[in-house]
Amino acid sequence: MVLDGCPPCVRITAEEIQVELDRRRPGQSKIVTPRQEADQVEILSGVFEGKTLGTPIMMWVRNKDARPEAYAEMAVKFRPSHADFTYETKYGIRDPHGGGRSSARETVGRVAAGAIARKILQESYGVEIVAYVKQIQEIIAEVSIDSVQREAVEANIVRCPDAAAAESMIERVESIRSVGDSVGGIVECVVRGAPVGWGSPVFDRLEADLAKAMLSLPACKGFDVGSGFESVSLTGLQHNDAFRSDEEGQVRTTTNRSGGVQGGISNGMPIYFRTVFKPTATVMHEQETVNQDFENTSLKGRGRHDPCVLPRAVPIVEAMTALVLMDHAMRDSAQCGG
Repeated sequence: MVLDGCPPCVRITAEEIQVELDRRRPGQSKIVTPRQEADQVEILSGVFEGKTLGTPIMMWVRNKDARPEAYAEMAVKFRPSHADFTYETKYGIRDPHGGGRSSARETVGRVAAGAIARKILQESYGVEIVAYVKQIQEIIAEVSIDSVQREAVEANIVRCPDAAAAESMIERVESIRSVGDSVGGIVECVVRGAPVGWGSPVFDRLEADLAKAMLSLPACKGFDVGSGFESVSLTGLQHNDAFRSDEEGQVRTTTNRSGGVQGGISNGMPIYFRTVFKPTATVMHEQETVNQDFENTSLKGRGRHDPCVLPRAVPIVEAMTALVLMDHAMRDSAQCGG
């Protein structure tokens, strides 16, 4: 993977990047894929004596537990709700091993790059990013976006800071896995400490870039920010966030239904949004499909897959958030001297 545009003289080590990759890696618990990958990162260029050079940073993570033989039948049959059919129809060729370009293995690069962006945001801007599993099926966690901390998120294998909800979620995932099926849910993310001014109107709105980043993730099917879809039940008077000036002369809002973004620009309040992930497409049941000759057939899922992508999606959502915010921080600095 290559990260371009990183400022020079940022102190970074492979060990710091590895912390985030360990949160994403497969085989980390009983409710994720059993595939065993250390996902050990190597920095090949762009860093010298522990500091970034300002040149592209190349990082390398090796696959060590791939099993291409598990995909032999899938080379000639399209897996339901996977990218097999669309990729082959569009390009005339595809790599069936593990899903090829649509495999979630590609998110290793996102998390590695996001670890660097995250460090710059923390050290240079005081920005904190915390994502967590908010919902799996109908099980919904009660979480305060103002006080949730990463330690609470990492306290259990499902990465839900609500201990009671987490227990129910783990039981649900285990139950679903035992029958060869899968489930989806929602990852919520909060950004605290972002200043006023990140983002821009119209095409490069901050929430639009966050939405694109999240919807580019494998299995992501939805995004909303602030009050989101729930805002349809409110009137304008109910939904508006009133401005007030505090004792230090800082402008804040008494509510935060805007989700920290107004007019495409951050307003200094916590930025929060939700990302919806569908149930994993590969399930261990016979399903109807077609083959490469468009003949009707059937296919049963094989291989090692997550029964629920949510626990491993948490660090990926954080990484993409960090990359989007870092881009906007640099653009704001270049344009407005922020």
